[in-house]
Amino acid sequence: MDKKVGFIGLGTMGAPMAWNIQKAGYDLRVYNRTVEKTKPFQDENIPVRHTARELAADSEIIILMVTGPTAVKDLLLQEDGILNGMEPGTIVINMSTISNEATLGAADLVESHDGLFLDVPVSGTKKPAEDGTLVILAGGEESLVQEVTPLLNTMGKEVIYCGETGQATNMKLMINLLLGSMMQGFAEAMTFGKKVGLNIDDMMKTIESGGLHTPFYSVKGSAIRSDNFAKNFPVDLMLKDLNLVLDAGGKNGVALPQTASTREMFTAADAMGYGDEDMAAVIKVLEKITGIEVRD
Repeated sequence: MDKKVGFIGLGTMGAPMAWNIQKAGYDLRVYNRTVEKTKPFQDENIPVRHTARELAADSEIIILMVTGPTAVKDLLLQEDGILNGMEPGTIVINMSTISNEATLGAADLVESHDGLFLDVPVSGTKKPAEDGTLVILAGGEESLVQEVTPLLNTMGKEVIYCGETGQATNMKLMINLLLGSMMQGFAEAMTFGKKVGLNIDDMMKTIESGGLHTPFYSVKGSAIRSDNFAKNFPVDLMLKDLNLVLDAGGKNGVALPQTASTREMFTAADAMGYGDEDMAAVIKVLEKITGIEVRD
């Protein structure tokens, strides 16, 4: 595929995803609302556009990887936004995690301007984004997903087709529900173990030697042991996703009591100033509650 690709959103996830597109040889141009984040791309002579409208006018495929539904809507609708710049037939791929309603709304807006829309969030954090090993969740017209799959494969190890527009968003909310619960359960287990006198290395060996072993627990255990809370998936974004999940659960009549409890712990972590730290920082909330320092 030799189409011109525009990428919007050069944050923790978006920047490495854009770099992987560029490394694969695509004709890339970028835009970011915080201009400083475009400098590394400009330094490598990758075209930087000054507005979303300018980028849209110069792109055949536009990828959005931004913080949430408000950002997606603003980038589409503002005077200098995508809809005022794109040509008919432009493919807009939203890879941001937003609600199902926001996804369907964005699709309607793009299609009302004769564009094509795909719902393509990702499962994974900073390291998989850097390595190009994200799991890509795709929703929309299946033939269009197949058309852009070579592009998606530059960012991920697998593309999972989830069905019509909105279903990939639903899949992303499902997997992040599980991710948040796993993080909270792990933090509670580590805190309990330390409180009753267990060694953190022995706890990790026990987890890693049995049926509960996952790379996720190994990575988060290592981060906690080394007191390293540099963000891979920050607290504030997990909190945002848990709010989306609970809102969707309420609208669909699905009771999610554990998810609600997990959300409150992430709310506390955010309120305590850990919002920009990795989600493993929820353990700091438990440390304050119990008076035990898991990381010492």
